[in-house]
Amino acid sequence: MHYKFRPEGVCAYNLEFDISEDGKVSNIVFDGGCNGNLKAVSKLCDGMTADEIAGKLKGNICGFKGTSCADQLAIAVLKAKEAL
Repeated sequence: MHYKFRPEGVCAYNLEFDISEDGKVSNIVFDGGCNGNLKAVSKLCDGMTADEIAGKLKGNICGFKGTSCADQLAIAVLKAKEAL
């Protein structure tokens, strides 16, 4: 399933990825945000399950924000998992 998510409270304005029936996430693409860092996060998380991603990234913050692009990815993959 292809999933689109609009991040909140971060510089990235769009997030898309694929999630399989077994919860594995692939093809993660952020629009906006810190390009190099988000490409690295996307590569590192490729092939991980939604639970693995959330376990590592949920609660990560950026500066004084209460969230981060990585945290928003964690939130998005859990929402996508629920929609399966």
